Amino acid sequence: MSGKDGAGADNLRFPARRILDLISDKWTPVVLYCISLREVRRFNELQRQIPDIFKKMLVQTLRNLERDGLVERTVYQQVPPKTEYRLTEDGKRLREPISQLCAWAIENEAFVTSLFALRDNLKGHTTYRGKVPPQGGPSSGA
Repeated sequence: MSGKDGAGADNLRFPARRILDLISDKWTPVVLYCISLREVRRFNELQRQIPDIFKKMLVQTLRNLERDGLVERTVYQQVPPKTEYRLTEDGKRLREPISQLCAWAIENEAFVTSLFALRDNLKGHTTYRGKVPPQGGPSSGA
């Protein structure tokens, strides 16, 4: 077994891969970071704070975080329904490294943007040691 289930032999040898399996999708670090900014967050607050996320994706991300024991959900039976999210103790342990990563990304936005620009320029091209491969590809010996 391998992949996103975290059960692969490589993941057992490399703890960083195991934690990245938990938080490496597009929205998980953002949602964790937003929840960490206040003790309790309501669903609509999160949706407003993360304007690019679709409701379905936010629900899925929150469910995954709850499944993994990082977020606790409290549902109040009232009209209109009220749902609150907070970090569990385990989720709070991720607050600092995720906050540092987010802060680093903000401070280095130009660098990150340049990496994506490079990626976009190379789309459709297979890179070979940082360069476009010789005619025929890397195994052709050309």
